[in-house]
Amino acid sequence: MSEQQPLHRLFGLSWQDFCEGTALNVTPELDLSVKQQFVDLVLSRSGPGPMPHPLPDGFEDLGAHNLLTFKSHQEALDGWALCEQVGHYVNYRKQHSASMQDLLPESDFRLYAVCVRYPQKLAQQVLLTRLREGVYEVPLVTLRIRIIVVHQLPQEEQNALLHLFSAKVEQARYGKEHYRPRTTEMTTMFYDLFNIYSEDPDMSTELQDYARQRLKELLKKLPPEERLEGLSPEERLEGLSPEELRAALEAVQRRLQTNGPSAKPQ
Repeated sequence: MSEQQPLHRLFGLSWQDFCEGTALNVTPELDLSVKQQFVDLVLSRSGPGPMPHPLPDGFEDLGAHNLLTFKSHQEALDGWALCEQVGHYVNYRKQHSASMQDLLPESDFRLYAVCVRYPQKLAQQVLLTRLREGVYEVPLVTLRIRIIVVHQLPQEEQNALLHLFSAKVEQARYGKEHYRPRTTEMTTMFYDLFNIYSEDPDMSTELQDYARQRLKELLKKLPPEERLEGLSPEERLEGLSPEELRAALEAVQRRLQTNGPSAKPQ
């Protein structure tokens, strides 16, 4: 198993929600080698046709196969990260082609790097061509890597998904208020994301406070069994209304019926 960081896992889950019901298949944390090396996210087309909702800035021209690397506010996007991305592309193209003599056309592929902070060090190493606010490209020999900087993206509806991962409180708030979930699992994803923000010492006090406020709101929307997960017996009972307590007990009873009397509530 990989040691994927929580924000990388949530980044992949958010794209799964965003692409729900579309012709884009989302594969997070794809293993590309015998010695495990993971590309953060792959978006691949399962059929023709436009997306039913606008994509974030920089993603308008998706190919048949799109490889994404993600760098959170805790990480820097540098030259080595781009080298890794090219290596992932080479491995992926080989594995998904009929043979080494019959490789998928290069035009089928797009490479993306999403970073929360502007990559200062990378800008000193390579030429970053600015395409629009928050969107850049790095030219390679025959390919280009599209770079999307979350902190520079305008606060517009199509960018709400990426603003969820911002370290700026105004952007994170915009993302929470404007992103339209496609699946019910997004409530749990929101909860996990803001829980990370509320405890992250690298986050501003303002963003930590905002995250804690949202956690109280999101906690009410979680299924009772998820609200109880990881709590002691005393904590599980504290603050639950009679209706919530009844629903939680029913969930435990269903689990016992499914798994047998030896099963323990999580």
